[in-house]
Amino acid sequence: MRYFNIKTQNKDINLTYITSLILCLFLSACKNRNYIDYYNKVYAIDSTLRINKDTLATIKQYKKLFKKYPPSQNDRIEEYENYIKYSDRYNKNFGGHRGLDKLITQVAPYWKYKREDSTFFKLYKKYGIDSIAVEQKIDQWKKGLNKTLIDSFNVAFERDQYNERTGSIVEINDRKNTNLLLWTFKNYGFPSKQKIGLTGNDNKFMPMGVLLNHIAGSQNYEYFKVKLLEYVKSGECTPREYIDMVDKHQYINHLETIYGIFIHYSTPDFSASDSARINKNRRAIGFPSLKQSSNITKDFQKKMKNKN
Repeated sequence: MRYFNIKTQNKDINLTYITSLILCLFLSACKNRNYIDYYNKVYAIDSTLRINKDTLATIKQYKKLFKKYPPSQNDRIEEYENYIKYSDRYNKNFGGHRGLDKLITQVAPYWKYKREDSTFFKLYKKYGIDSIAVEQKIDQWKKGLNKTLIDSFNVAFERDQYNERTGSIVEINDRKNTNLLLWTFKNYGFPSKQKIGLTGNDNKFMPMGVLLNHIAGSQNYEYFKVKLLEYVKSGECTPREYIDMVDKHQYINHLETIYGIFIHYSTPDFSASDSARINKNRRAIGFPSLKQSSNITKDFQKKMKNKN
């Protein structure tokens, strides 16, 4: 009996060790995962698809990417949704109900607009999930959001737009919102769409890039520049949110543009050397080149026009 107890105890120790080892390996893999690489691969796949029109190759490339990275739903690319739709069209395995559940969490922040897409519901119905079940899953996702942060940023966005951002109150409100962001980073991390969604109380539109743009002149700018880059790498902050703040800081301080975002404030034409420099900076943060960005915008506008 004594021998049995010792054996059992050793077994428990071994299981604990193995579990701890697996957890360490998992955390290490997550730590080494850099979403800047993910974004660059997404834009490379999208560019190749536009040129070669090879959907089957695109499915394989996306599948390989999503094995390494939990999927995202990149603005105007919608890579995970397209991967599932392409896979469905060619009868390729995309993970079935599990894949569709992942997609719901990606489109949930945009649900106000996505629910108008009849093809989205048809896709789910094909796999035995009706519109009521989809709505229930969206509601379940909303219940999992951080209510404290939603309430706080609801107030922040009201402050941000108060009096149409005119008068001396603007500087005071921006300072308050800066302090809120500093507090949030310390206590909750980045207030991503998966934490607070895109709409707050009473359907208040809350695009985080707007707040970041308006704190570009903050005395805490250097801290934000470093901290937000960490959040870009972790996949919580989008490259667009980051470069909006950085280039706005460059603009208000009369410095050279880094990412070419605010080109409408000056000349829209860059020299060859400027374009090369800007494109290099964009790749370093996981954002498309000037030309590819323009093509994506044109295709998106065309898509919206055809939808209307």
